[in-house]
Amino acid sequence: MVLGSFLLLSVAMAQGPGPRPVVEIRTALGTIEVELYHETPAHRDNFLKLVREGFYDSLLFHRVIPTFMVQGGDPASRNAGTGAQLGEGGPGYDLPAEIVPGLIHRRGALAAARMGDDVNPERRSSGSQFYIVQGKAFNPVELDLVSRRHARMEQAVNYGEAEKAIYATQGGAPHLDGGYTVFGQVTRGMDVVDAIAKLPCDTRDRPERDVRMFMRVLE
Repeated sequence: MVLGSFLLLSVAMAQGPGPRPVVEIRTALGTIEVELYHETPAHRDNFLKLVREGFYDSLLFHRVIPTFMVQGGDPASRNAGTGAQLGEGGPGYDLPAEIVPGLIHRRGALAAARMGDDVNPERRSSGSQFYIVQGKAFNPVELDLVSRRHARMEQAVNYGEAEKAIYATQGGAPHLDGGYTVFGQVTRGMDVVDAIAKLPCDTRDRPERDVRMFMRVLE
């Protein structure tokens, strides 16, 4: 029995944590699917918990900046009137940063929003607000300038050839690397992200047309 249990445990460890969980985000403009990284377990588990509880259902993508990102997850957006200031709400807690080398802000990256370094030096994440990177392409010279900026801000990021190629061909938002927790990636529906990013917005970057989200975990 002991040997058999040991063998089962060894097999489980060798197989790893299993497939990445996938969450479906439905909007009036189409459906987005994101897979969640096992390398960021606190963010993964928290996102899954909130999705299963229906926390995100009917919330808005309340902040949209073309060639950068689309952001949502503020519970105050559910019943927000026109012109309401959004972006400060959450579930009543935040999360410790899980900034993992290699998990970069490539196009389609799912990452946690947070308060700025001046009030949040530990770079703790919002308990619910997230953004999806639309981004733009960066050539090697531009990426080198971004790397130098990272060094000045003491959030050194070393890009290998693979990361350089991703930013040059697919694009992203490398200036956020090392400062925010990336915990997933869009696997389907980037055309929907692009459609949201094209919407006309007010002076606070809120789309003039409400885009609500409804989520479920794809088991």
